Amino acid sequence: MWDSKFVSMYDSLTGITLGSFLICIGAALLLGAVMALVYSFRTPHSAGFMVTMALLPAMVAAVIMMVNGNLGAGVAVAGAFSLVRFRSSPGTAKEIGAIFLAMAVGLACGMGYPGFGALFAGILCVVSLLYSVIGFGGRWNATMCRELRITVPEDLDYPTVFDDLLEKYASKAELISVRTTNLGSLNRLTYDLVLRKPGTEKEFIDELRCRNGNLEISMSMRPMDGRENL
Repeated sequence: MWDSKFVSMYDSLTGITLGSFLICIGAALLLGAVMALVYSFRTPHSAGFMVTMALLPAMVAAVIMMVNGNLGAGVAVAGAFSLVRFRSSPGTAKEIGAIFLAMAVGLACGMGYPGFGALFAGILCVVSLLYSVIGFGGRWNATMCRELRITVPEDLDYPTVFDDLLEKYASKAELISVRTTNLGSLNRLTYDLVLRKPGTEKEFIDELRCRNGNLEISMSMRPMDGRENL
Protein backbone atom coordinates (compact mmCIF):
# COMPACT_ATOMS: atom_id res chain seq x y z
CA MET A 1 0.00 0.00 0.00
CA TRP A 2 2.76 2.42 0.95
CA ASP A 3 4.66 1.71 -2.26
CA SER A 4 1.76 3.09 -4.28
CA LYS A 5 2.23 6.47 -2.58
CA PHE A 6 5.74 6.77 -3.99
CA VAL A 7 5.16 5.81 -7.63
CA SER A 8 6.02 8.53 -10.14
CA MET A 9 2.96 10.30 -11.51
CA TYR A 10 4.65 10.37 -14.91
CA ASP A 11 5.72 6.75 -15.15
CA SER A 12 4.34 3.85 -13.15
CA LEU A 13 7.20 1.58 -14.24
CA THR A 14 10.04 3.18 -12.31
CA GLY A 15 11.06 -0.04 -10.61
CA ILE A 16 11.81 1.78 -7.35
CA THR A 17 9.94 0.65 -4.26
CA LEU A 18 9.75 2.40 -0.93
CA GLY A 19 11.77 -0.37 0.69
CA SER A 20 14.60 -0.25 -1.84
CA PHE A 21 14.65 3.55 -1.68
CA LEU A 22 14.99 3.57 2.11
CA ILE A 23 17.69 0.87 2.06
CA CYS A 24 19.80 2.74 -0.50
CA ILE A 25 19.40 6.13 1.20
CA GLY A 26 20.08 4.63 4.62
CA ALA A 27 23.23 2.91 3.36
CA ALA A 28 24.40 6.12 1.69
CA LEU A 29 23.86 8.15 4.88
CA LEU A 30 25.71 5.60 6.98
CA LEU A 31 28.64 5.37 4.58
CA GLY A 32 28.75 9.16 4.25
CA ALA A 33 29.05 9.56 8.03
CA VAL A 34 31.83 6.96 8.18
CA MET A 35 33.77 8.59 5.34
CA ALA A 36 33.42 12.03 6.96
CA LEU A 37 34.85 10.69 10.22
CA VAL A 38 37.74 9.03 8.39
CA TYR A 39 38.45 12.25 6.49
CA SER A 40 38.61 14.23 9.74
CA PHE A 41 41.43 12.04 11.08
CA ARG A 42 44.54 14.25 11.27
CA THR A 43 43.02 16.69 8.76
CA PRO A 44 41.90 20.27 9.52
CA HIS A 45 38.23 20.55 8.62
CA SER A 46 35.15 22.68 9.04
CA ALA A 47 31.78 21.55 10.37
CA GLY A 48 30.14 22.57 7.08
CA PHE A 49 32.42 20.35 5.03
CA MET A 50 31.86 17.41 7.37
CA VAL A 51 28.07 17.73 7.12
CA THR A 52 28.25 18.11 3.34
CA MET A 53 30.42 15.04 2.93
CA ALA A 54 28.14 12.99 5.19
CA LEU A 55 25.04 13.99 3.19
CA LEU A 56 26.48 13.99 -0.33
CA PRO A 57 26.29 10.21 -0.97
CA ALA A 58 22.59 10.20 -0.07
CA MET A 59 21.91 13.17 -2.34
CA VAL A 60 23.73 11.57 -5.26
CA ALA A 61 21.96 8.25 -4.63
CA ALA A 62 18.55 9.95 -4.67
CA VAL A 63 19.34 11.74 -7.94
CA ILE A 64 20.56 8.53 -9.59
CA MET A 65 17.46 6.64 -8.49
CA MET A 66 15.20 9.36 -9.87
CA VAL A 67 17.04 9.42 -13.21
CA ASN A 68 16.65 5.63 -13.43
CA GLY A 69 17.97 5.12 -16.95
CA ASN A 70 16.39 8.24 -18.48
CA LEU A 71 19.08 9.64 -20.80
CA GLY A 72 17.55 13.11 -21.04
CA ALA A 73 17.20 13.42 -17.29
CA GLY A 74 20.77 12.19 -16.84
CA VAL A 75 22.13 14.90 -19.17
CA ALA A 76 20.09 17.55 -17.32
CA VAL A 77 21.41 16.38 -13.95
CA ALA A 78 25.01 16.41 -15.24
CA GLY A 79 24.52 20.01 -16.38
CA ALA A 80 23.10 20.99 -13.01
CA PHE A 81 26.03 19.40 -11.15
CA SER A 82 28.51 21.23 -13.39
CA LEU A 83 27.13 24.57 -12.16
CA VAL A 84 28.20 23.74 -8.61
CA ARG A 85 31.84 24.22 -9.65
CA PHE A 86 31.23 27.90 -10.39
CA ARG A 87 29.42 28.54 -7.09
CA SER A 88 32.14 27.22 -4.81
CA SER A 89 35.77 28.08 -4.11
CA PRO A 90 38.51 25.58 -5.00
CA GLY A 91 39.37 23.17 -2.22
CA THR A 92 42.50 21.27 -1.38
CA ALA A 93 43.47 18.15 -3.27
CA LYS A 94 42.38 16.00 -0.33
CA GLU A 95 38.98 17.71 -0.14
CA ILE A 96 38.36 17.15 -3.84
CA GLY A 97 39.33 13.50 -3.49
CA ALA A 98 36.93 13.12 -0.55
CA ILE A 99 34.11 14.68 -2.57
CA PHE A 100 34.74 12.31 -5.48
CA LEU A 101 34.74 9.35 -3.09
CA ALA A 102 31.43 10.46 -1.58
CA MET A 103 29.90 10.86 -5.04
CA ALA A 104 31.17 7.45 -6.17
CA VAL A 105 29.66 5.76 -3.11
CA GLY A 106 26.40 7.62 -3.63
CA LEU A 107 26.38 6.51 -7.27
CA ALA A 108 26.82 2.87 -6.26
CA CYS A 109 23.99 3.11 -3.72
CA GLY A 110 21.74 4.87 -6.21
CA MET A 111 22.34 2.16 -8.79
CA GLY A 112 21.14 -0.42 -6.27
CA TYR A 113 24.51 -1.75 -5.12
CA PRO A 114 24.91 -0.60 -1.50
CA GLY A 115 27.09 -3.62 -0.80
CA PHE A 116 29.60 -2.64 -3.47
CA GLY A 117 29.42 0.95 -2.25
CA ALA A 118 30.23 -0.19 1.30
CA LEU A 119 33.08 -2.39 0.06
CA PHE A 120 34.56 0.43 -2.03
CA ALA A 121 34.23 2.96 0.80
CA GLY A 122 35.75 0.51 3.29
CA ILE A 123 38.78 -0.18 1.11
CA LEU A 124 39.50 3.49 0.46
CA CYS A 125 38.91 4.49 4.09
CA VAL A 126 41.38 1.87 5.30
CA VAL A 127 43.97 2.94 2.74
CA SER A 128 43.41 6.62 3.63
CA LEU A 129 43.91 5.93 7.33
CA LEU A 130 47.04 3.92 6.56
CA TYR A 131 48.49 6.75 4.46
CA SER A 132 47.71 9.27 7.22
CA VAL A 133 49.39 7.14 9.89
CA ILE A 134 52.60 6.55 7.91
CA GLY A 135 52.68 10.11 6.53
CA PHE A 136 52.67 8.90 2.93
CA GLY A 137 53.77 11.62 0.48
CA GLY A 138 53.54 14.49 2.95
CA ARG A 139 55.51 14.13 6.17
CA TRP A 140 58.84 15.14 4.67
CA ASN A 141 57.39 18.08 2.74
CA ALA A 142 55.32 19.29 5.67
CA THR A 143 58.29 19.43 8.01
CA MET A 144 61.04 20.63 5.68
CA CYS A 145 59.45 23.09 3.23
CA ARG A 146 59.66 26.74 4.25
CA GLU A 147 58.87 30.18 2.94
CA LEU A 148 61.69 32.57 3.83
CA ARG A 149 61.32 36.37 3.77
CA ILE A 150 64.44 38.52 4.10
CA THR A 151 64.54 42.31 4.25
CA VAL A 152 67.77 43.77 2.84
CA PRO A 153 69.14 47.31 2.24
CA GLU A 154 68.57 48.72 -1.22
CA ASP A 155 72.30 48.75 -2.05
CA LEU A 156 72.92 45.10 -1.07
CA ASP A 157 73.78 42.73 -3.93
CA TYR A 158 71.05 40.25 -2.96
CA PRO A 159 71.22 37.88 -5.99
CA THR A 160 74.45 36.31 -4.73
CA VAL A 161 75.03 37.43 -1.15
CA PHE A 162 73.07 34.54 0.40
CA ASP A 163 74.08 31.78 -2.01
CA ASP A 164 76.53 30.03 0.31
CA LEU A 165 74.09 30.03 3.24
CA LEU A 166 71.25 28.74 1.08
CA GLU A 167 73.52 25.97 -0.18
CA LYS A 168 74.54 25.12 3.39
CA TYR A 169 71.08 24.94 4.99
CA ALA A 170 68.71 24.18 2.09
CA SER A 171 68.65 21.34 -0.39
CA LYS A 172 66.55 23.49 -2.70
CA ALA A 173 66.04 27.27 -2.73
CA GLU A 174 64.30 29.50 -5.24
CA LEU A 175 63.85 33.27 -5.19
CA ILE A 176 60.17 33.73 -6.09
CA SER A 177 59.59 37.46 -5.51
CA VAL A 178 61.32 40.76 -4.80
CA ARG A 179 59.47 43.86 -3.64
CA THR A 180 60.50 47.28 -2.37
CA THR A 181 59.40 48.61 1.00
CA ASN A 182 59.97 51.63 3.25
CA LEU A 183 59.71 54.09 0.31
CA GLY A 184 62.17 52.09 -1.75
CA SER A 185 65.00 52.10 0.77
CA LEU A 186 64.63 48.37 1.48
CA ASN A 187 63.99 45.25 -0.58
CA ARG A 188 62.02 42.25 0.64
CA LEU A 189 63.03 38.89 -0.81
CA THR A 190 60.83 35.80 -0.70
CA TYR A 191 62.32 32.32 -1.13
CA ASP A 192 60.78 28.88 -1.42
CA LEU A 193 63.19 26.41 0.12
CA VAL A 194 63.55 22.91 1.53
CA LEU A 195 65.71 22.58 4.64
CA ARG A 196 68.41 19.95 4.69
CA LYS A 197 67.91 19.14 8.37
CA PRO A 198 65.05 19.80 10.79
CA GLY A 199 65.67 22.14 13.69
CA THR A 200 68.23 24.34 11.92
CA GLU A 201 65.99 27.39 11.53
CA LYS A 202 67.53 29.46 14.35
CA GLU A 203 71.09 28.85 13.24
CA PHE A 204 70.14 29.66 9.66
CA ILE A 205 68.40 32.92 10.62
CA ASP A 206 71.30 33.99 12.87
CA GLU A 207 73.74 33.70 9.97
CA LEU A 208 71.36 35.51 7.62
CA ARG A 209 71.12 38.42 10.10
CA CYS A 210 74.87 38.94 9.80
CA ARG A 211 74.42 39.46 6.04
CA ASN A 212 71.30 41.68 5.93
CA GLY A 213 72.26 44.18 8.60
CA ASN A 214 70.04 42.63 11.28
CA LEU A 215 66.88 43.66 9.43
CA GLU A 216 63.63 41.70 9.57
CA ILE A 217 63.69 37.98 8.65
CA SER A 218 60.77 35.58 8.83
CA MET A 219 60.45 31.88 8.08
CA SER A 220 57.16 30.01 7.94
CA MET A 221 55.79 26.64 6.90
CA ARG A 222 54.90 26.52 3.25
CA PRO A 223 51.43 25.01 2.60
CA MET A 224 51.72 21.65 0.84
CA ASP A 225 48.03 20.73 0.44
CA GLY A 226 47.94 20.96 -3.34
CA ARG A 227 45.84 24.12 -3.39
CA GLU A 228 48.34 25.99 -5.52
CA ASN A 229 47.96 23.42 -8.29
CA LEU A 230 44.21 23.72 -8.61
